[in-house]
Amino acid sequence: MSEAPHEIAAGFMPLLDSALVVAAHEKGFAEAEGVALKLVRETSWANIRDRLAVGHFQVAHVLAPMPIACNLGLTPLAARSVVPMALGLGGNAVTVSNALWQAMAGHGAVLDLSPRAAGKALRAVVVARGRQGLPPLRFAVVHPHSGHNYDLRYWLAACGIDPDRSVEIVILPPPLMADALGSGVVDGYCVGEPWNTAAVMLGTGRIATVKAKIWRSSPEKVLAADARWAEAAPEALAALLRALYRAAEWCADPANGQELAAILSAPAYVGRPADWLMPALTGHLAIGPDAAMEVEDFFVPQARGATFPWKSHALWFYSQMARWGQVLHTPANAALARETYRPDLYRAALKPLGVALPGANAKVEGALTRPTAVGSAGASLILGPDGFFDGSLFDPDDLDAYIAAQGAAEAV
Repeated sequence: MSEAPHEIAAGFMPLLDSALVVAAHEKGFAEAEGVALKLVRETSWANIRDRLAVGHFQVAHVLAPMPIACNLGLTPLAARSVVPMALGLGGNAVTVSNALWQAMAGHGAVLDLSPRAAGKALRAVVVARGRQGLPPLRFAVVHPHSGHNYDLRYWLAACGIDPDRSVEIVILPPPLMADALGSGVVDGYCVGEPWNTAAVMLGTGRIATVKAKIWRSSPEKVLAADARWAEAAPEALAALLRALYRAAEWCADPANGQELAAILSAPAYVGRPADWLMPALTGHLAIGPDAAMEVEDFFVPQARGATFPWKSHALWFYSQMARWGQVLHTPANAALARETYRPDLYRAALKPLGVALPGANAKVEGALTRPTAVGSAGASLILGPDGFFDGSLFDPDDLDAYIAAQGAAEAV
């Protein structure tokens, strides 16, 4: 280890997908790169955003769209951020209350995680409630500028449910989701693990569908860095990225699953039983009473370019911000979103490791097949498959047309 380690403070939320930053600290990968990594557990995404902005953190485990929103000036205390690395793919799910699931089952829903079938049944419930004069169903997400919000909205709209008029979407911190569902405050939510499993374990809800089926191999959390710090301390950032990459490799090894769950279950991290964390790590999800399913790519910490900060991911999130009226689509705003994600920093940091890296900065999302890239050490990297459940494609080179073609579903 370096005699004068880089001191880096990192904020994180108590979620399973904080695994890479936690493992980098707990398993010594940061120390091996000369990084004294201080992890700070936070209670809300807003706190992380604000503390990153005021300099309490140099980096943070954040929602993938959040740095884009900050750079677009959509948030208070908006400070310029860069995303030099992603922290995995997938990991979210949509969970509904027992009462809502029973209503959906009455319209043909079964516990198979199919986004199309679950969405069709949910739409029927929404229509029936409207005819009966009942209030709209209420769903929770963790932040307006979150993958959860855009995943939920995309799924609802593709199934014919207007996210702004047919249902109500509210904001709740992840640790409050399961309790809100159990008390009847919300009818469903989209959140990361272990808070979907929590509802199943507590007997208050069922998992209706998962992010990995709404958009396979889709981004969720990223590492955000204060842009000023990243420019002033490039060696420290590069050392941290190497540590996180090694942590991702360790987290991706199934042989380490039990140990990772035990580490994350500690009060300093997720602070919930290891049994609540293992389903996401193994892909064997408990989705309802005596019901379970295998989801091979539910959470992908390292394979298939999972840590690469694709500019096409940034632009898809931006397209959803424009779609739902959070930002005006302009060439300048699109450029800000595109430049928030920094694959150049990722490549520069990992070059000494000789690992396989994608040759391009962006790709057509939803195209299902991907080429391979070869690293300097000869290792191959298989990218994909991915895919939106409705069969759509997102070509970042055709951003204007994609945004123009989108729209909310008709109110039901």
